[in-house]
Amino acid sequence: MKISYNWLKQFIQLDWETDKTAELLTDLGLEVEGVETFESVKGGLKGVVVGHVLECEKHPNADRLKLTKVDIGTGEPVQIVCGAPNVDKGQKVPVATIGTVLYDEKGEPWEIKKGKIRGEASHGMICAEDELGLGKSHDGIMVLDETLVPGTPCAEIFNIETDAVFEIGLTPNRADAMSHHGVARDLKAGLLQKDINMELITPSVSSFHVDNRTLRMDIDVKNKELCPRYCGVTISGIKVEESPSWLKNRLKAIGITPKNNIVDITNYVLHELGQPLHAFDGSKINGNKIIVQTLDKGTKFTTLDGIERTLHEDDLMICDAEKPLCIAGVFGGENSGVTQSTTNIFLESAYFNPVSVRKTAKRHGLNTDASFRFERGIDIGSTHYALLRAALLIKEIAGGTISSDAEDFYPKKFEDFQVFLTFEKVNSLIGQNIPTETIKSILSSLEIKINNVTETGIGLTIPSYRVDVQREVDVIEEILRVYGYNNIEFTQKLNASIAGISKFEDYKLQNIIGNQLASLGFYEILANSLTTPKYMELSNDNKADYNVNMLNPLSNDLSVMRQSMLFSGLEAISYNINRKSNSLKLFEFGKTYHQFDGKSVENKHLSILITGNQNGESWRLQSEKSDFFYLKGIINRVLERLGLPLPKSEPVTSDVFSEGLNYKIGKRKLVSFGMISNRILKHFDIKQEVLYADFEWDAVIELAQQQHISFTEIAKYPEVKRDLALLIDQKVSFEEIYNIAQNSEKKLLKDINLFDVYQGEKLPEGKKSYAVSFTLQDDNKTLTDKQIDKVMKKLQGSFEHQLGATLR
Repeated sequence: MKISYNWLKQFIQLDWETDKTAELLTDLGLEVEGVETFESVKGGLKGVVVGHVLECEKHPNADRLKLTKVDIGTGEPVQIVCGAPNVDKGQKVPVATIGTVLYDEKGEPWEIKKGKIRGEASHGMICAEDELGLGKSHDGIMVLDETLVPGTPCAEIFNIETDAVFEIGLTPNRADAMSHHGVARDLKAGLLQKDINMELITPSVSSFHVDNRTLRMDIDVKNKELCPRYCGVTISGIKVEESPSWLKNRLKAIGITPKNNIVDITNYVLHELGQPLHAFDGSKINGNKIIVQTLDKGTKFTTLDGIERTLHEDDLMICDAEKPLCIAGVFGGENSGVTQSTTNIFLESAYFNPVSVRKTAKRHGLNTDASFRFERGIDIGSTHYALLRAALLIKEIAGGTISSDAEDFYPKKFEDFQVFLTFEKVNSLIGQNIPTETIKSILSSLEIKINNVTETGIGLTIPSYRVDVQREVDVIEEILRVYGYNNIEFTQKLNASIAGISKFEDYKLQNIIGNQLASLGFYEILANSLTTPKYMELSNDNKADYNVNMLNPLSNDLSVMRQSMLFSGLEAISYNINRKSNSLKLFEFGKTYHQFDGKSVENKHLSILITGNQNGESWRLQSEKSDFFYLKGIINRVLERLGLPLPKSEPVTSDVFSEGLNYKIGKRKLVSFGMISNRILKHFDIKQEVLYADFEWDAVIELAQQQHISFTEIAKYPEVKRDLALLIDQKVSFEEIYNIAQNSEKKLLKDINLFDVYQGEKLPEGKKSYAVSFTLQDDNKTLTDKQIDKVMKKLQGSFEHQLGATLR
C-alpha cells in the first residue's frame, strides 16, 4: 500500500524527516518496505531557468532555425539555436541549461549537451510545454511572464510538487490502516508516546446541505445480511472534466492514473478515508430506483472492462428498476459509469459483507481497490460521513447542486465490541509492568473509549473502525505496538525446563527415517494436500463418497483433500521428467483425508517413489536400473532401522500396482509397495517405470513402540561360509529356499544370501540355477568340519525333498 507523505501531512502537521517517520511507522506495525520520491513533473525541472531573449536572428545556414542570445542570469548571455516559430526578441522563456536531464513521452531520460547545429554553437534549449512535461502542446516555445527575473528556477514558478511515498507492507488484519487518515491516526498515537502531542485533522462536512430535491432515488435493499448499510445521494448539473493539479498529484503519487474529476474524487476519498465509493450516471438509472439484491444463477453481466461475466446466485448486485448496474463492492457495469457527457450522478457509499465480496471477487477473478478493502472489513461507522465528504468535493470541483437527501439505509446498527482489560493480563503477556496512566493514554490515542476503571482493569468500547480488535489479547497487542516493542526490557536470566519426551515421538521417528533416506540419495518433497477430484477415477481404492470437499475451493483442480499420497507424488515425477531429470528417488511424510460415515479421518503416511537409475552417471560405476528388489531392499532397511522384524508378505490387492506386495505384522498392514500400473502412469504422461511404497505410518509408530531391542555381544568364534548351486524349477522363489533353510537349522545358520541366478540353454527346460551362500556360526565354540558337513547335508536334503532340487 502506498502512502503519500504530503497527503499524510494534511491530517497531521508533522515536519519530521522522511526516514524518521518511516521508522516510527514500522515500530507501530505499519512496516515501511521502501520510500520512493514522487515529482509532479519528472526531474523536477532541475536545471531549467527563466531566460530573457536579448537577440533573435535568422540562422545563417538554415531557413527554419533562429539564432538567439539569451540571458539566463549568469552574467554572460548564451547562444542558443531554436527552431520554434514563435521565439522572438524580448521574450521571457524556459531554458534547459547544459547538463539538464529532460524526459520524453515514454519517461526515458535525455541530457542537454553543448553542441553545434548547422555550424553554429548552441548552449542549451529553449523549451516547449511538452518538452518540460508541463502539458502536451508542441506548437511552440512557452512564453513566460515578462516580470520574471532571468535565472529564476522554473520549479519555483510552476510549483513543482515533490513528495515522499511510503510503501507499507500492510498485514491483512489492519483494515483500519488502509487509508491516509488511518495511518495518520496511528502516527498520532505513536508521537504521543514520544511526548509529541499533535492534533488529528479530520475533514469537516458541516457545510453539507441539500440544495433541492429534484432527483430523488428510491433505495430498496432486499438482502440486509449482505448489505447492512447503504447510503446514497444525487448531484445534478455537474461538469465532467480534467481534475485540478492538486488532486491529480495526490493520485499520481500513489500510482493511480487520473481519469476525470468525478472518478478521481471517488478514488481520492477511498484512499483518504478507506471507504470505497461508486458514482453512477443518473440518466442511466431506470425508474429512479436503486435495488440491492442477488440475481438468478447464469445471469449475464458486462463489467467496465468489457468482459461479459456469468453471475452466481450469491453475487450481490446493484440494480435499477430493469437491469443490473454494478457488482456490489467489486466492479462497475459497462453502461452505468460516468462519461464526459454525464451531468447528473448518483453517488453510492455502502458497507458490504466481507465474506460475500471476497467470494464474488474470487469467482470472477477480480481484484480492485474497493474489493481489497471490503474483503478485509471497512468501518461501517464512516460510511455516511465519507458520502458527505465526497459530495462536497464534487460540488466544489465539478460544480452542480445536491439534488436529494443523503439517504442512509441502516436498519440494524452494529454494536461496538465491549472488552474488559485486566492489568494482570497486560503485564503477564507483555512481560513488563506498564503504568496504568500510560495504558489509558495509549487507548485514548487510538480512540478506544474508556468506560470505567477499577483496581483490576478497564472497561472498554472498541470503535467500529477496528474490526480486528474483539478480544482482550487484541487490545493488549494494540497497547504493545504503540508502547513500542523496542521499549520492552529483557533480563539476562534464561529459564528452561526439560520435558520427558519418548524416543518414539512421531517427529523423532520422522527425522530418523528422513535422515536415513537422505543418506541413500533420496530427496524429500512436500506436496499440496489439496487435489483434483478427477484422481478418484484412477483407482478403486479412492471413492468420491469418501472425499473431503472444500467449501470454498481456489479452483476445481484444488477442490478436495487427497485420499492418496501417490498422485501428488506422480505430479512431482512428471514435472521433473519433463525437465530432463529422469532418475529420481523421492519421499514424503504426509496425510490423507477421508470421510467415513459422516466422520472426517486423517491418516499419516510415508510414501517413497523411485524411477530411473539407482545412481547418477559416473565413470566408476555402471548405471543400474532401479527395480522391484531395490525398492524392497530400501523398505527392509527402513523397517530394520525402526527395530521391526521382517514382516510377512502377501500379494498386493490395490489396482494402482501392476505387481507388488503387502508387508504385515499380525493383522496390521505396514506397507504396500510395487510397480505402478501403466494405466496410471499414462495419465501423468510418464513413459518409464515408477516404483512406489506407501507406509501406514501410524501402524509403524505403534508397532515400533512394542518392539524390545536386546543387546547381544559380537561372537568370539569364527563364522563359516558354504555355497550350494541348486537346480530348481523356475516357479520356485528365493523366499521358499530361505524359509526352508531357516526351519531346517535354527541354531547355527546365521545368514542366507542369493548371489547368482542362471537361466540358459544348457539347463533343462523349465529349470533355473540358484547359487546360495550359507553363513554358519556357533556363539560358544569353533565349528568342526563334521558339524559343518552335517548341517550342509541336512540343508541339501531339505531342498531335495521339499523342492525337488539337485546339486549342479
